[in-house]
Amino acid sequence: MNVIEVLRLPLSVDLSGFVSLLRRLQVPHRVSEESGNQVLWVSEGLADDVRQLYQRYPEGNADIELPQGEALAGPKRPGFTEQLRTSKATAGILLLCLIVAGLTGLGDNWQTLSWLTFLDFRVQGDYLYFTPLADSLAQGQYWRLITPMFVHFGILHLAMNGLWYWELGRRIELRQGAWAMLGLSLVFGLVSNVAQYWFGGPSLFGGLSGVLYGLLGHIWLYQWLAPNPVYRMPRGVLVMMLVWLVLCLSGFVSLLGFGQIANAAHVGGLLVGCLSGLLGGALARRKLSA
Repeated sequence: MNVIEVLRLPLSVDLSGFVSLLRRLQVPHRVSEESGNQVLWVSEGLADDVRQLYQRYPEGNADIELPQGEALAGPKRPGFTEQLRTSKATAGILLLCLIVAGLTGLGDNWQTLSWLTFLDFRVQGDYLYFTPLADSLAQGQYWRLITPMFVHFGILHLAMNGLWYWELGRRIELRQGAWAMLGLSLVFGLVSNVAQYWFGGPSLFGGLSGVLYGLLGHIWLYQWLAPNPVYRMPRGVLVMMLVWLVLCLSGFVSLLGFGQIANAAHVGGLLVGCLSGLLGGALARRKLSA
């Protein structure tokens, strides 16, 4: 979904009434100032309707009631099949998570699990003995730096991470493309895994949650610098996930019986996601103003 320029008017033109009308009709839009002009941006699918609306109501006429059916309607929400077609990278990552969940028995199949964890391990009695990371890398097992993101421990762990990844991942894929989405996911996975190992020491950890916080940070700051309807999310989503992060860091979530939380992975993912969002958003904003 692309945002395009639909009106470019001198600053002397009062656009406030028309902008109020767009708000009344719940039309996503943005107004910027460029080279002594005010520019109105809307999604490509609404561009023609907005231009026609301005021709009829340049001053907004907010005091009148529009005839039924004249209000602008945003693009219809695509069906699930269409979402899959436009979110192939996101769906592919989730499919890999499902395959890994089946192969590892959601963490119960130790033999298979040991090939996908950050550190190789062997089970002896009630204890796990981890192989140093340097030894595994010396044998060419570089996949271990990434594969923990596909490992989940329990159906609830998989379901919650999968739902959030679908919601956040497809937004990035729609706006920035499949390769950007795939690249960001792998980078966030790498950084969150290394952060968890660095601060948590040898342990079993896995899941998409570190990647999720990376996606959240990316969308948050990218949208702040270069607004776009695709990246617009309810403020409550951001607040909820940040509050959850604080609760995890406090240890409260573990006390509720959710097990050990990979806090370093969450924080590492969020920080690198914010960094990528700043860089990507700054580049996108520069292109819009060029």
